[in-house]
Amino acid sequence: MTEAILLVGGKGTRLRPLTVHTPKPMVPAAGVPFLTHQLARARAAGVEHVVLATSYLAEVFEPYFGDGASLGLHLEYVTEVDPLGTGGAIRNVARRLHSGPDEPVLIFNGDILTGLDIPALVDTHRAAGADVSLHLTRVPDPRAFGLVPTDGTGRVTAFLEKPQTPEEIVTDQINAGAYVFRRSVIDAIPAGRPVSVERETFPGLLADGAHLQGMVDSTYWLDLGTPAAFVRGSADLVLGRAPSPAVPGRCGERLVLPTAEVAPDAKLTGGTVIGAGAVIGEGARIAGSTVLDGAVVEPGAVVTDSMIGRGARVGARTVLSGVVVGDGARVGADNELREGARIWCGAEVPDAAIRFSSDA
Repeated sequence: MTEAILLVGGKGTRLRPLTVHTPKPMVPAAGVPFLTHQLARARAAGVEHVVLATSYLAEVFEPYFGDGASLGLHLEYVTEVDPLGTGGAIRNVARRLHSGPDEPVLIFNGDILTGLDIPALVDTHRAAGADVSLHLTRVPDPRAFGLVPTDGTGRVTAFLEKPQTPEEIVTDQINAGAYVFRRSVIDAIPAGRPVSVERETFPGLLADGAHLQGMVDSTYWLDLGTPAAFVRGSADLVLGRAPSPAVPGRCGERLVLPTAEVAPDAKLTGGTVIGAGAVIGEGARIAGSTVLDGAVVEPGAVVTDSMIGRGARVGARTVLSGVVVGDGARVGADNELREGARIWCGAEVPDAAIRFSSDA
C-alpha cells in the first residue's frame, strides 16, 4: 500500500473572491469540492491512507470528509500554525506516516487537475531506485515555469528558474506538482522552519548526488491557480476531458445538481454546472460556467466562462464573460462585464451600471 500527502494549506490568493470563505481545494469543481476529485483518483490508484497538510481555513476539511470512510480512505489532518512552505508542510506531517524508510510516499499539490497515471509514477520510482520521482509535463510555452531537464534515462539533471531568454529554454519539461518521495528523504527535510521543495530540497538533493527521476506524462494537466483556470477545469471535468471518478453524474454539456431549478428554455452548454438550489431563469444562456448552490441567474442573462458564487444573483439580461461573482453578491439587470472582472462577496452592482468594462 502506498500512502499519500496532500498539500492543501495555500491561501488561494489568486482565486479571490472564491477563496474568501472557502479554502482553494474546497471550491466546487464539477459539483463537488475539488479535493474530492484528487482523493477519488488516489483511491482508484490503490492509495488507502492520506494525510492532509492544512493551514488556511483548516477547520473546513475534517467536518466535510471526516475519516475518509465514504471514499474508502483513511484520512488524517495536520495543521500548520505558521506557514512552512511545501517542504516544511511535508516534513510537518511525517509523524503521521506509516511507511518504512525505503518505502514510497506520494505527494500531491492541492491545486493541480491532472490525468496522471499514478501507478506508473510509483512503478517508475521503484524501477529507478530513485530518492525522489517527479511527474513532469510538457508545455508549449515554458517561460512561466521552472524547467526540469532530464537525461536519456529520465534522470533529472537540473532545476532551472523561469527562462528569461529563448536561449535559456533548454527543455519544455516542467514540474507538474506530483511526486514520489522515499520516506527517509521526507525525514531529512529540516523541521520547524519554512522549506521549499522546489527551491531548496530538490536542488540540494541534486547537489548531494541523490537520484531524482523524472517521468513525463503529458495527459491532461491544469494548474487551477486562477479563476479562469478553475472554471475551465470544472467544465473539462463535466465534459469528460479531465478524468475523475468523483463527478456526480454523467459527463456531458451540463451537470445540474438535485434541487436546482432550470427554466425549460434556458440553454446550458460547455460543461456548465448548476449547483443545488440554484435557479436559472427563462431564456438564460450559460456556457462553460459554474453557478454555485443557491445562486440565481435571472431571465435573459448570458453567462460565459464565469463563476457565480453561493447565493449570488445575476440580473435579467446581464452579460458576463470571464467573470467571478463572489458569494452573496448581486449584479443588477442590464450590466455587461468582461474578462477579468471580479465582484467581491456581498457586493452590489446597480442595474445598468457597467457596460463593456473589465474591472469592478
